[in-house]
Amino acid sequence: MQNVAFKLSSFNMMSAKKFFFTAMLWLALACAALLFAPQALLTSLSLHEFSVQNAHFIGLGLIIGAAYLLTQILSYFLDEAISYLSDKRSAEIIEEKVKLLDPTERALLREFFLQGETILTLPEQEPAVNSLLKTGILEHLGNQKHYAIQGSTADFKISMRARVHLNRQVLRFPVGEPSAEEMKNLIKARPHFVNSFAAPRKQAA
Repeated sequence: MQNVAFKLSSFNMMSAKKFFFTAMLWLALACAALLFAPQALLTSLSLHEFSVQNAHFIGLGLIIGAAYLLTQILSYFLDEAISYLSDKRSAEIIEEKVKLLDPTERALLREFFLQGETILTLPEQEPAVNSLLKTGILEHLGNQKHYAIQGSTADFKISMRARVHLNRQVLRFPVGEPSAEEMKNLIKARPHFVNSFAAPRKQAA
């Protein structure tokens, strides 16, 4: 219910902002037309006398409308620049973290591939989960559940930005078909919490 109310509020806010932008655009265009249109055209439309008598108000309207539109344009380009720099920084953080994965973090990421799942249910308080989440390698998808003893869990997936950096070499998968010994070592290296959280979700899917 709260999500629906939030979406309605966001929609109303966007609609009001769009209406105000359109109103300011038309104000600027109308005032510019009255100030700079040829006198003959204004006379034929019976607007010449009106534009002369109210020139200062029309000029003020043009300044207000143009100033608002200019601030919106500058705000748009500023937001785009900030978004670009933020995305670039996030990609750099992910790339740096992938090079410094500890054994538990690497084993956790392997689970997505070993289980053939794009989404796993994992404990939120687990250090490896928190570390991968903070650096943008994992994404939190919600579906939070609370347990008295085991703590809270939620659904996670590997982010699209991180996937391009994860390969067999990074995740320490054997080259080619793994032998029985290599498979045994992979299973042995699985995170201790996998059987408690990740496996049941796969069975329920």
